[in-house]
Amino acid sequence: MIIVTGGAGFIGSNIVQGLNARGVRDILVVDDLSDGHKCLNLADADIHDYLDKDDFLARVEKGERFGAVEAVFHEGACSSTTEWDGRFVMKVNFEYTKALLTWCAAHKTPFIYASSASVYGMGPVFREAREHEQPLNMYAYSKFLFDCHLRAHLDGIGSQVAGLRYFNVYGPREQHKGAMASVAFHVNNQLHDSGRLRLFEGSEGYGPGEQRRDFIHVDDAVAVNLWLLDHPQVSGIFNVGAGRAQSFNDLARAAIDWHRNWRGDSGFGGIDYIPFPDHLRGRYQNFTEADLSALRAAGCEHVFMDVATGVARYFDWLHRR
Repeated sequence: MIIVTGGAGFIGSNIVQGLNARGVRDILVVDDLSDGHKCLNLADADIHDYLDKDDFLARVEKGERFGAVEAVFHEGACSSTTEWDGRFVMKVNFEYTKALLTWCAAHKTPFIYASSASVYGMGPVFREAREHEQPLNMYAYSKFLFDCHLRAHLDGIGSQVAGLRYFNVYGPREQHKGAMASVAFHVNNQLHDSGRLRLFEGSEGYGPGEQRRDFIHVDDAVAVNLWLLDHPQVSGIFNVGAGRAQSFNDLARAAIDWHRNWRGDSGFGGIDYIPFPDHLRGRYQNFTEADLSALRAAGCEHVFMDVATGVARYFDWLHRR
C-alpha cells in the first residue's frame, strides 16, 4: 500500500494519478473533504481506501499499522499564505508532519513530504541552506521549521526521508484552490471571460509583466516524487522547480497563443498592465529560480517543461473537461 495525504488536493491527486499510470491501485488517500468539491479530483482515479485526516492522525499517534506500507507521500497542509492563525497552521502543518515522520521512522517507511520554496522569502538565492531561508508568513514558517527539525534528526533515521521545496506549481486539479490557484489557471479564466488578461505594471526595476518566477507543471513535480519512490536510498531536502525563471509575460504569451490556436483567431487576446498594489511593495517576489544542484547531485536527471510546453499541456487538459 502507498499512503497519500492531501490525496484529494492539487499535487496529491496528481500523485495518485501518477501511481495509477504505473498500475498502482492499492492507495490509501488521506484528506479533509469538508470542501466536498475536492472529491472531483479523484473521480477518475482508482484507490483502495480513504481516511479523514484527523482519523488517520489518531491512528498514527497510537502507532497503528496499515498493513505493508511501501511509502507515505505527505502532501496535506494548510497551504494558504494569508492564514495568520499561527496555532492552527503549526498544528496542521508542523505537528502533523512531525507525527508522520515519527511513525514512518519507527516502521522504516519511506517518507516523501511537501516543503515549499516560500521558505526562501524574498531570496535572492534559492539553495537548500539555512543562510538563504527567511520565511515571511505562517505557512512558510511552518514548512521552514519542519525542515529544520528534519535536519537535526535525519542522520539518525534509517529510512528514506525527502522534503520537496515546490516552486510555482500549476496544472490539472487545482480548481478547488480558488484565489490560491496558479497564475496559469487565472489567466485562462480571464481569457475566457473577457479576452484580456491582467498583469502587474513594473516594480523594483522590473518592467511591466517582467517579474520572473520558476513555473513548474505539476506533472514534473509528480515525476520527482515518483523518482524518489524508485530511489529509496536518497534522502534530504530538494528544490523542485524548472531551474529556469520565466516572466509573467512569457506565461501570458503562451496562454494567448494557445487560445488563438484553439479559436482559430490570430488576433484574439491581449494584456492589460494594472497598477502595482501598494500593499505588496517590498513584500512581493519579483524573482524566483530553483537551484537544482542538490537534486542533480542526488541523481535525478528529469527534464522539466518550459512554460510554453507546460501551459499548452495544461490548457489542453482544461478544455477537455
